[in-house]
Amino acid sequence: MPAELTVLALAGILLLVHIFTATHFKTKQYGIEWNMGARDENTQPLNEIAGRLDRARGNFLETLPLAVIALGGVVLAGKASDLTATAAWVWLGARLVYLPLYWVGVPKVRTYV
Repeated sequence: MPAELTVLALAGILLLVHIFTATHFKTKQYGIEWNMGARDENTQPLNEIAGRLDRARGNFLETLPLAVIALGGVVLAGKASDLTATAAWVWLGARLVYLPLYWVGVPKVRTYV
C-alpha cells in the first residue's frame, strides 16, 4: 500500500482520537445526559480545556479533507513518490504534535506546527 494511503488510514484514527477526547471533556463538563440527549439546550461556554480540545478537533476537520484530496489524488493519478510520501508523513507528524500542544495551551509553537 502506498505510504500516502497509510497516512490517511492513520489520520482516520487520529480523527477518532480528536473526537473522543473533545467529547470526553465536554461530557465531563455538561454531563452524560447532555451527551446522550439531543443537545438542543443552551449550554454554558466550554471550559478552557474542553474548548481547546473542541477547537483542535475543528481545526483537524478543516485540514483533513485537503489531505484526503491531495494524498488520494496523488495515489489515484499514479504520481506517488518519495517526496509525496515524506510530505504525507510530515503532515501527519505535525497533526500528532498539534493536539497535545493545543491541549496544554502552548501558544505560537502550536501555530508553527
